[in-house]
Order: sequence, then structure tokens, then C-alpha cells
Amino acid sequence: MIALNTAVASQLREFRQSVDARMAAGEQKEHAIFELLREYIRESKPIRFDGNGYSDEWRQEAQQRGIDCESSVPLIYDAYTSPSSVQMFEDTGVMNRTELAARNEVKWDTYIKKVQIEARVLGDIVLNHIIPVATRYQSTLLDNVYKMRQVYDYDKACTLSAHDDSLIEELSEHISSIKMNVDNMVEARKQANHIASERQRAIAYHDTVLPYFDQIRYHVDKLELIVDDELWPLPKYREILFSH
Repeated sequence: MIALNTAVASQLREFRQSVDARMAAGEQKEHAIFELLREYIRESKPIRFDGNGYSDEWRQEAQQRGIDCESSVPLIYDAYTSPSSVQMFEDTGVMNRTELAARNEVKWDTYIKKVQIEARVLGDIVLNHIIPVATRYQSTLLDNVYKMRQVYDYDKACTLSAHDDSLIEELSEHISSIKMNVDNMVEARKQANHIASERQRAIAYHDTVLPYFDQIRYHVDKLELIVDDELWPLPKYREILFSH
């Protein structure tokens, strides 16, 4: 909001100065405003978009228009200390270059702490809640397969337990992938913590720690579709959406 309000204030002041300059050159006030607005409409065409500004469609469109569409939070903060931004903030008397740089340090530190906390919580949930439950359900299936082979001959038991066998293998793959990704995420966090620069550490958290969130979530979501509802420790998506 600070950046948006400052930009609006800066533009309004520039607008007033331009109108005054035109009037000083002999233009009528209404004509000066009208002509200036026409210029603004033409100049702002590259950034106008009537679709979903959060969609991939806009990202592709923005790239074609040559507009910055950086999605890395730590890198986005660099915009605050770009020459044009510093000039805008200083000209409006909102903040100077030193204040902007100091606020960026705080933003990077806050970003690091948020991702770090989320990574720790995610690791705790999957290692202490999801994997144990998935393993317990897998053990139930293994017990069922074992008992079938005690009751039926081998070929018939294999036929009857084919679905359970498939689930057991699928469970193993997801459990192993979760454990591997959590271990890699922890290691990436340790490596990032050794970086002295707040900015570079924040970038490392974004580039090397955060990607594991989606990878871990993918396998947890798959387990959610497999594991018995009575065992699953968290509300499932369909329960959140449709339970009353």
C-alpha cells in the first residue's frame, strides 16, 4: 500500500505539473487535461490487461510486452531500490534510499523466517503424522495379503490380493519420496543458513528450500487418496469442501 499510494501521489503531482506547464504555454485548462489524458492512455497501453492478472496467461502476455513479471519474492524486493523507485520515494518525501534499503533487509529477514517456519512445520507434520499413518495402513494391507496366501493357493491369492499389492507398492513409493524430499529440504535449509547476506540467503530459501514444499505436498495428496479415512489424521479436501 505504501508503494501504491506513493506511486499515485507521484503521478498526480506529475499530472498537475504537466497541466500547469501546458496552461502556462497558452492552452486552455480543459484542453490541456484532455490532451494529457490522451497521452497517458497511449503510454499505459502496454500494462493494461483485462484478463486474470494472476494467471499464467498474463505472465506470458507480460513477457511478450516486455514487462517485468518476476515471481521470486526476494528478487521482487529489489524493485524498491531501483533508481526510478528511489527517485519516486525521495521526490514525494516518503522514504530515502537508506530507509528503502533498510526496509528491504527487514523484508528479506521476514521472508526467510516465514519459509523456515513453514518448512519446519511441514517436516514435522509429514514425519510425525502422515508417514506413520501411511505405514500403518500399509501394514494392514500387508497383513491382509499374508492371510490370503495362508488361506488360498498361491495363484488365487495373487489374483485376489492384486489390488492390495498395487496399493502397497504405491504407498512405499510415496512414503520414500516424502522422506527423501524432507531430508533434502532440511539439508537445503542448512546450506542456506550459512549464507551471510540477507538477500542471498532469502534467494537461496526461495530457490532451494521452497520448491520442496510442492514436491512433498504432491506425495501427501496422493497418500490422502489412498489411506483409510479413519486413519488419516487431518481433514481431507472433500471433508473441508462438503462436510457440514
